[in-house]
Amino acid sequence: MTTDAAPPTPTSTPTVAIIGGGASGTLTAINLLRRGASVTLLEARGEAGYGVAYSTTDGRHLLNVRANNMSGFPDDRDDLLDWAAEAGIELGPIDFLPRRDYARYLRDRLAGAAESGPGTLGTVGETVIDVEPVGAGFHVLTSDDVGRAADAVVLAYGNPPPQPLDGLPEAPWNLSDPWDLARISTLPEDATVLVVGTGLTAVDTTVTLLDDSPARRVIMVSRHGLVPNPHVDDQFTSWVTPIPEGPLTADGIVRLVRDQIEHAADLGVDWRAVIDGLRGPTQSIWRRLPEPERRRFREVYAREWEVRRHRMAPRIAALLDTYQAEGRLEILGGGVLGCRVEDAGPIVTLADGDREVTAVVNCTGPSPDITRTDNPLLLALQKRGLIAPDPLRLGLDVTEDGRVIGADGRVVPNLLTVGPPCKGALYEATAIPEIRVQAAAVAAHLMC
Repeated sequence: MTTDAAPPTPTSTPTVAIIGGGASGTLTAINLLRRGASVTLLEARGEAGYGVAYSTTDGRHLLNVRANNMSGFPDDRDDLLDWAAEAGIELGPIDFLPRRDYARYLRDRLAGAAESGPGTLGTVGETVIDVEPVGAGFHVLTSDDVGRAADAVVLAYGNPPPQPLDGLPEAPWNLSDPWDLARISTLPEDATVLVVGTGLTAVDTTVTLLDDSPARRVIMVSRHGLVPNPHVDDQFTSWVTPIPEGPLTADGIVRLVRDQIEHAADLGVDWRAVIDGLRGPTQSIWRRLPEPERRRFREVYAREWEVRRHRMAPRIAALLDTYQAEGRLEILGGGVLGCRVEDAGPIVTLADGDREVTAVVNCTGPSPDITRTDNPLLLALQKRGLIAPDPLRLGLDVTEDGRVIGADGRVVPNLLTVGPPCKGALYEATAIPEIRVQAAAVAAHLMC
């Protein structure tokens, strides 16, 4: 290994293996194809563009960012709107596209990049189980025992699945995958379902459960009991928060944001404008925070930030309000305190007492700590010393521009990552407005 992460130079047409075909991998592939690379996209599903975020088939699951900020390309901010017009989809700049349609957008743009050249694309529908450094490049091994040579590798594995819920046995009523809509749809029409988690995935799951059957009830529970705030239709979006020079602390940044929200309110400006105005500088703020301050932010303030930063579409917020008014939805804090199984079914202990439920759905969110993974690729890469967790275990140890740092603390030449694995280094690394910038930068690095 070396600290000099030079771009690949063995051929005039670099061969890049991208592991993962969700948004991160697909956008990276498109950028590389447009620059003339030979791309192998390895996605176990066999088709790119889905990933966890966009694999849903439920048209009621909407993006949580408006269409005018969901283009896949930082230099063409209207591309999603242009695609919708081409596809005959009525979509305005402030609308929220269904997630399943965004997967279609990504696939269409990938197909277009592959057809128009100058790069070439091969898609492999196998699970990658190992990556071995060979000379100046890599040997990528898949579950079908086929190895493929690559000059560079991009890890785009996205958000890992959640950890199993503590204290709950494996059972038909314990649903570990909230995106398994076929299984969720088989629950009884009068079921009482415990949804563990109150984030965006939990919201989508609740909409599917309650909109499909008016006799169902849902209890959403998490430690804090906080759900994402809604977007609003009319919003002032030009608020700029002055970031102080010198050392930063988590407490100081939070005080600054709260002061700015109070100042904005005095001027009749909604707090959302302050939060949205901080989106650009968030990565630089995070990089300036020392590790103990990053840790404090995560432990004390993260949830308060997330429910304001990652908001839900107004239509979805209105649905939740309706469900609560009808008595079909409860949202509780305190988490799950225990569980026992009786003849009637599972009994869960919540902060307000015992509840008999029909099923439990795990919506606790991704588990990014690679030291706790059962993913064969991540296990193999750790064994080789090619990857290591970042100090907060939010993903991989990487540089600010996505170059992977091995267990020896040195950059691994031509091994890069895009998207959620970069969260420890950038914090804002899981949404399209940030991923599209990373994807373009990684492609430029590999092709320079």
